[in-house]
Amino acid sequence: MLSAILAVTLVVPDLPTAERAYNEWLGYRTVASGTLDAAQAAGWQAPRTEGRRYALLQPASGATTYLRLVQSPATPGYAPMLTHGWNSNEILVEDPVALAAKFGTDAPFKVIGVPRPLTMSPSVIAMQALGPAGELNYFTRIPPEGTGFLKASAKSFVDRTFIVVLGGPSMDAMIAFYRDRLGLVVTPPAPAKVNVLQQAWGVGAEATVPLAIAKVSDRFLIELDGYDAHTTPRPQREGDLPPGLAMVSFETDDLDARALDWLVAPRRRDDAPYSGRRAGLLRGAAGELVELVETSRKDK
Repeated sequence: MLSAILAVTLVVPDLPTAERAYNEWLGYRTVASGTLDAAQAAGWQAPRTEGRRYALLQPASGATTYLRLVQSPATPGYAPMLTHGWNSNEILVEDPVALAAKFGTDAPFKVIGVPRPLTMSPSVIAMQALGPAGELNYFTRIPPEGTGFLKASAKSFVDRTFIVVLGGPSMDAMIAFYRDRLGLVVTPPAPAKVNVLQQAWGVGAEATVPLAIAKVSDRFLIELDGYDAHTTPRPQREGDLPPGLAMVSFETDDLDARALDWLVAPRRRDDAPYSGRRAGLLRGAAGELVELVETSRKDK
């Protein structure tokens, strides 16, 4: 049912600082900004967000996969990689080694995983860094010929999101949501070492987590990570967006193709990046917010 990642929504306590970091250090361009109105807040079942400032950022490549920053106060009890939900944003880059060198010591992006080839695919090089709001970003080089799963590579020094990472306590429930409810092909889970999780959880270097891949298309994936007792449900103020990576918006050809339990039923949205298209909101098996947006405008 899904075809592409349209936007990743990140909640930040200091919008100007976060926006400047992505503009100046990653080459993102602000294409829309302002304050959220009542219709926008209602579309996310988050009335507290009405009147808050936001910025919509586009990568230097011009790809129509956006980063949306929403200013919101910090949520007590939240820390990256320790709660269920969307936990990391993986972005295509041309050269992770050069990007790590650019970050240096004074950058708002702090490298916590140095660039290294993936064990199972040495032509893919990835690094991890915490952003200005403490968010976890992966910066990854995919070779021009692609990989077995992906036919995507960066079109600018720092390009677009191509993978979003979800963590939850039940791998079976996450797989069922994306495979059975949303119709994606999902790989069987397999044990994997995830260095940033090992560090955050304080476990040994040999510790593994179950990992599965849900394929959106040849250009986009969802990584599913099975979280253990080191993690908890994400704290969230009533009527607000979750902290951190709050929501991922996906495009779909037809919002009526499947019977879904909508948190917010599909409705027309005129603000960017919807541009008059319908969007509806779901809550996934790990508590994550999943927004579905039709690929074209329809008179419904």
